[in-house]
Amino acid sequence: MIKKIITKKTFKKNRLTDAKKMAKDKNLQKKALNLKIIAGHKYFWVHQTSWLDEPALQLPQDLFAFQEIIYNSKPKYIIEIGVAWGGTLLFNSTILNIIGGKGIIGVDIFIPSSLKKRIKNKINKNIDLHLINGSSVDPKIINKIKNIIKNYPTMVILDSYHTHEHVLKELQIYSKIVSKNCYIICCDTIIELQPPVSKRPRPWKKGNNPMTALKMFLKNNKNFIIDKSIENKLLLSNMPKGYLKRIK
Repeated sequence: MIKKIITKKTFKKNRLTDAKKMAKDKNLQKKALNLKIIAGHKYFWVHQTSWLDEPALQLPQDLFAFQEIIYNSKPKYIIEIGVAWGGTLLFNSTILNIIGGKGIIGVDIFIPSSLKKRIKNKINKNIDLHLINGSSVDPKIINKIKNIIKNYPTMVILDSYHTHEHVLKELQIYSKIVSKNCYIICCDTIIELQPPVSKRPRPWKKGNNPMTALKMFLKNNKNFIIDKSIENKLLLSNMPKGYLKRIK
């Protein structure tokens, strides 16, 4: 019996169809959400992922989405708002180097000197690294970023202070910086769908989080769409509706 070999084009078409079906499976989506809530709340599942021995604080599914977006949209610069332990920044810089990108910018109100040293030692030397201490909405910080990226294609990841007000400000600011056909990734929109974490009280919660900010932003900005082709395939993700592509 001769095995039928399908083309890559057909495989990708079949995969897209399956992802759409999976996204419409309400029972499966409910089970996936329950898993994320239980594992995320009780065991801090998102803390288990590392890259180059630095915690990434992202689910592996979302990191794979990041690399797919970077590979396909080919930004020259990536701006990460929220550095934390630096693992996500190192992961993205690895993919950026593969596609011939220029640099990565990490912005946070606190970046320890020890972390700066580790990141500088681990990042590929072809990638121009900028670690900036300060608020993501500070005009001085924004001007500094603009001077770095100039007119190069740029992608943005928002993963800092998750209140509605702060994320909406970030979306309004960085939507003007991200390039056409590149992305803003609005992290932790899952907060709208889950109960508060009692172990780690935060000001953000249901009704006051990145998802609510995102919905308001999209009402008044037609330059971006939610990339359903990314969202549909991510059964386990902390960024539902958070993958925004600039279309004009």
